[in-house]
Parts: sequence; C-alpha cells; structure tokens
Amino acid sequence: MVQAITQPIATPSELTEAEVRSMDAYWRACNYLAVGMIYLRNNPLLKQPLRPEHVKYRLLGHWGASPALSFTYIHCNRLIKKYDLDMIFMAGPGHGAPGVLGPVYLEGTYSEFYPDKSEDLAGMGRFFKQFSFPGHIGSHVTPETPGSIHEGGELGYSLSHAYGAVLDNPELIVACVVGDGEAETGPLATAWHSNKFINLARDGAVLPVLNLNGYKIANPTILARISVEELECLFRGYGYTPYIVEGSDPAEMHRKMAAVMEECILSIKAVQREARISGNIERPRWPMIVLRTPKGWTGPQEVDGHKVEGFWRSHQVPMGGMHSNPEHLRLLEEWMRSYRPEELFDDHGTLIPELRALTPAGDRRMGANPHANGGLLRRALKMPAFQDYGIEMSRPGTVEFENTKVLGFLMRDIMRDNPHNFRLMGPDETASNRLQAVYEVTKKVWMADLYPEDLDGSQLSRDGRVMEMLSEHTLQGWLEGYLLTGRHGLFHTYEAFAHVVSSMFNQHAKWLDVCKNHVPWRRPVSSLNILLSSLVWRQDHNGFSHQDPGYIDLVTNKSPEVVRLYFPPDANCLLSVADHCFRSVDYINVIVADKQSHLQYLPMEDAVKHCTKGIGIWDWASNDDCGLEPDMPDVVMACCGDIPTKESLAATAILREEFPQLKVRFINVVDLFKLMSAGEHPHGLSDWDFNSLFTTDKPVIFNFHGYPWLIHKLVYRRANQERIHVRGYKERGNINTPLELAINNQIDRFNLVIDVIDRVPKLGSAAAYVKERMKNKIIECVAYAHTHGTDAEDMTHWTWPY
Repeated sequence: MVQAITQPIATPSELTEAEVRSMDAYWRACNYLAVGMIYLRNNPLLKQPLRPEHVKYRLLGHWGASPALSFTYIHCNRLIKKYDLDMIFMAGPGHGAPGVLGPVYLEGTYSEFYPDKSEDLAGMGRFFKQFSFPGHIGSHVTPETPGSIHEGGELGYSLSHAYGAVLDNPELIVACVVGDGEAETGPLATAWHSNKFINLARDGAVLPVLNLNGYKIANPTILARISVEELECLFRGYGYTPYIVEGSDPAEMHRKMAAVMEECILSIKAVQREARISGNIERPRWPMIVLRTPKGWTGPQEVDGHKVEGFWRSHQVPMGGMHSNPEHLRLLEEWMRSYRPEELFDDHGTLIPELRALTPAGDRRMGANPHANGGLLRRALKMPAFQDYGIEMSRPGTVEFENTKVLGFLMRDIMRDNPHNFRLMGPDETASNRLQAVYEVTKKVWMADLYPEDLDGSQLSRDGRVMEMLSEHTLQGWLEGYLLTGRHGLFHTYEAFAHVVSSMFNQHAKWLDVCKNHVPWRRPVSSLNILLSSLVWRQDHNGFSHQDPGYIDLVTNKSPEVVRLYFPPDANCLLSVADHCFRSVDYINVIVADKQSHLQYLPMEDAVKHCTKGIGIWDWASNDDCGLEPDMPDVVMACCGDIPTKESLAATAILREEFPQLKVRFINVVDLFKLMSAGEHPHGLSDWDFNSLFTTDKPVIFNFHGYPWLIHKLVYRRANQERIHVRGYKERGNINTPLELAINNQIDRFNLVIDVIDRVPKLGSAAAYVKERMKNKIIECVAYAHTHGTDAEDMTHWTWPY
C-alpha cells in the first residue's frame, strides 16, 4: 500500500519582507538576463537608449517558460543554502535555456567555465550575444550549459532523466521542471510512474514541478484546461501529493513557493530518514508541485494590440520588428528597464553583494554540482574475466548454445561485484532475452503492491536492481540519467521495437557528440550500451510485426565519433564485445545478438582476436589458402549477423562439395563500421586493407542481418561497386519457420549458392544441374514448413561438415 507522506522534520519558515524583496530582486536579475540574451547583442546594462544596432537580427521568442524556470531555480538555491542540499536542476520546457542560463551566470559558475563571459559589462555583453547566435550556443539547455544533463531539444524525457539520476544516489535531489506542453507526450506520461521504482533507503528523490503556464507554441495545453479537482486526481492517481502554487503577483508567489518547496523538501527528508532508520521502505506519496503562472510572466502585456503575457504569443516573437518599428524597440527597452537593473548590478555590471549572497557556495551551486558532470564521479566497473564464461568446442560450427544466456552469466557477476553503480533495464524481457541469470544476485525492483503469489517466480523485490517497465522511453531515460551522473548499465529490448526510442537515441547521440567535440570541461561518461535481441530472423510465431532490423540504419546516420555497431556471431564473440562496451566511455554501443540457440564458431582465444580486428577471414571455412602460394579466391562469401553467418557457412559447404575446384574466401564482420572508409569512420578500413580482404575484382556475396541497401551505403566508396551483391531482409515475412523466412528474403544457403553460380564466370552453364537442385531444395523446404510447422531436422541442426 502507498503510505502517507511523513510529517516534515521541521516547520517551514515564512519569508520575511526583507527576504521577499531580496528573492524578488534576484529573480528580476535573472529575468533581465533572460530578456537580454534573447534580444540584445550589446549595450548590456542599457547605458544608452536602445538603438536597432543593439538588437539581434535573429530575434527569438523563447520567453514563455523562462520566468518560471528561474523562479524555481532561485527557490531551490534558498533551500540548498538553508539545508545544505545536494541538488541538481532539470529543465523540461523546450527553448527554456534563458531561464537557466541567467541563474547559472549569476551564481558565478558560467564565468568559471567560460572566463570570457566574465561577471562585468564586457562579459555580460558576450553572454548576451552568444545566445542562439551563429557559432555559439542553442536555445535549449544544451551540453554547454553548466549543471545540465538534459537538453530538452525533444520534449518528453526530463522526468525519466531525473529519476535515473537519483538511482543509487541517496542524498541527491533533482528538481525537475516539467513543461505542460511536454506533459502531453507519451514518454513524459509514462515517466510519472517512475516513483514506483524508487527505494527510500538507497535512492535519492525527484521533486517534479509542473510548469502549468497554459500554452504551447500556438495552442492551450490540456492540463491547463481541466478543473483543479481533475488535475489533483490525476497526480494522486500517479502516486503523488500535489501542491498547487498559483498566482501572478511576484511577492505573493515568492511567499507561496518558499513555503511549499520547503514543506516538500522537509517531507522528502523525513520519509527518507524514517525509512533508513526503521528499514520500512514502503512507497510514500511523493510530493510534487503544480506551479501555475502566466506564460511569459512579467513580460509585455500587449504588443500591437495583441495579448502577450498569459498567452501563447509570449512563446513566439511578438516584437520582431525592432529594426524597422520604433514602437517595438521602445517596448523592449521599457520591458528591460522594468526590472530596474541599476538596483541589481553595480556600474561594472557585477551583481551586487547582497544578492550574490543568496547563491550557494562551491559544488552546492547547481551549475557546479559534480552529478551534472558525471564523468567526475565515474568509477570503472569491477569486471570479471569474460574469458572464464566462454563456450568450449572441439571444432567450429558443431556446438549450439543461446548466445545471450552466456552474456547473462557475465552480467550476473558484474552486478554482484558492482552493487551500487550498475543497472539492467528492459521492457519485461529480461528472461525472454535469456539474461535471467542476473536474478541469482538481484531481482526486479518493485515498490508497488506485492502479492503472495509473486513469490512463485515473479522475481520481484524492494531492493532489486533489474528495472522492467513497458515503456522503452522511460527505461532508456532512466539509463541515460544514470550514465550522465557517473554510473554504468545496459538497456535491452526486442529489435523490432527499438524504433520506439529512435528519436531518443538521436538526442543522446547528439549530446555525446557535442560533449566530445565542443565542451572540453565535460568529463567522459560510461557508454550507452544497447542490446537488440529477439531478432528479425527468429520470429517464428510473432510474425511480420516483429520483423524489422531497421534500427541499425538509424545508428549509421549518427556521428562516427559516438556510434558503434556490433554483430557478434556467437557467444564467445558476444562476451568479448560486451566486455569492450562495458569498459568504454562516450559512445552508444549497439550490440545485435539473438537469444535462441545458435552454432558456436570460435574458441575464446580466436573470438578475442576476431572481435579485436572487427572483421576477418575464417580460414577454417575458406579454401583459397592451400599451398605455398595462396590462390586468388574465385568468390568472397561475406556475412554479418548470427543467422546470415550460419546460412553463408552452409552455402559455402555446399559449394565446396559441389565444386571442389572453386576457391572460396569466407569473411565475417563483427564491427559493421569496418566496411566504411577510414576517412569516414574511426573504425573504417583503409582501401588497402579492404581490397586485400575482398579483392578488387572478384564477386562478393554479402549476407547481411538487416536491410541490404545499408551495406551498399557503407561501402559506396570502395572499388568496383557492381561486384558486391548483398542479401538481407526485404520486408517479406509472416508466420514463418526460420528457414522459410530466410528463403523468402533470399538470405538462405540455397539462394546464396545460386548467387555464386550466377556471378562466378567459370561456373557458367556447367553448374546448371546444381542450380536446379538448389531450386528444388527451396521448394521442398517451404513445403515441409507448411506441412509440419517446423523446418526439417537436417536444416535446423545443420553443422559445419569440414
């Protein structure tokens, strides 16, 4: 059952009149900076009347959420100072950067990271000009912003990032401002349920603040147009205790916000303390705040006869004519002077000491908190020797095993040896993806109700470290927040449904790219490791809806500085790849590995060498190296992926039996980016190395896990493109047996043999009888599947015969 929130450990104090005046002055300084950032390129303290040349040509609105963000930020500062809180700030509203950049600058953090943005007139001028200006920073809370681990360029992820940050961070509090437009997204809607996964004893707390300003870009928001009763019921249903802070008068709102925020923080601290003393970690009703203020609060009431404050126009560019309309210029100057900057900054442009005293000190400043630069806190994992988990084999291609099950054994011991900084996350598929060995050391965290029957195999526990929820967005958001605050983990999901988080993948890749290449003070963080399993070629009963390998196409579109793609063909290769990925930093590593039983090809020592190279010739499957002077191959059989590898090997075995004089070179690809040119990807092969492997003029029959055109895209710079023939998934599927599905998409052994016959000139019409036999086998195999519902035994359990 959900327990009532514990009474605060102290009584919130009311602000004195002097404190109200100070808080309001500090907030006016934040708002002044925000407007200056949006509109001005010089004349930072209005030492002279505004002229058109002082104003940016790329005029932006972006004012709508800024006042509420800075308002919340400075009230967090007050409580950080009063209670010595360890707190970071998450800004969910889009284009809300001015509301965060202002207070980060005023607390001194910004100038420490960027000394040219000094706390004086010259620095303030540069600070203003850089905002949303070519060659400088964007209008979201981008990686360049100190204290940020969430950009908000795409709406919906702030709350899951916040909850991920507090996992295993018992003293950390994240104040997460959720935009009411953002609250309409699916990812944000599911993220409210994150409170059912927070363990009071070991995790920190999130204080959500719903910024209910009523409007999106040009529309009202849903939550602003429902009754207060309905709004409260919604959040009580989510498991929160909502506190509503509503109004527009600054002094009154400071009093209300101070009292409510302090009560929320004290309640959080009280319930944590009680749980940690008593051991009772039942889920509380966590507090959350609904901050209801006008959109564009304290901005112009009207422009050109149109309502601005409290309406959607404050999100846009209501005064876009300042280079040609003197009235707009006058309104801007009047707006900025209404904050009375002469009372806030001295003649040098520095915040006056009385206001500077309101900011926390050192690492307690939210812009300087090390949790928001997680590489500072990151510690390498204690890794067992992955070689100890390897599959033994007497010869290649004769033993079968479930590849991801072996990975589960490795992860079990990683989680055992790293009980405070590694999490496994997946949508209800830990056992389905064969990673269930982890349950030997930890269960699935579950803070909602428990039933007696859960003891019979549900693997639920209050202190579990496996996280399952049927929202890929929330899962990946948790993991991103966890990684960006210095920890490690793995996200696994069914391959076909990884598309659900394709745009979320985009955002994280862009974040890492900017951090690596443009923000030198950001320390490296652990890589986002993604395991795609339950793959396209093993969807016997799930059918067409579960057949889509296209997520990997998306991965190849991202910056080569941050993305990696691995296709380990067997369990030993998967272990080697996983060990590398868990040790890496600042990448997104996507591992494509199926959960079903597959042939095992490489002893551990060979697997390590093969994965280290990323691509290589399998000499035991080739016959073009048989003498003192190796022959040039007649054909190159290449493959990438577990099922394509098996089918290519089976085709190679048929070729060697039917055409003993045919010279076949067999190449397997683990690291897909090896196919790219060295100048386009750090892992790419040089032209010399590519040509030595694939030759320059022999036909290449490439059997690929995904869509075939992806390979053509990657190798487009290589010599003689027309000789490279790729087989892959072509959207031909239904309820199929594995071999039938392969046949439908022509990645099967028989079609591959036909490809070789058609493309090796010396075979020609002499191979007509073999070609006919291959066509007959295709017909027989499909008929067998439709009659028996399975593939023939000799097809299912084929082994390498040589």
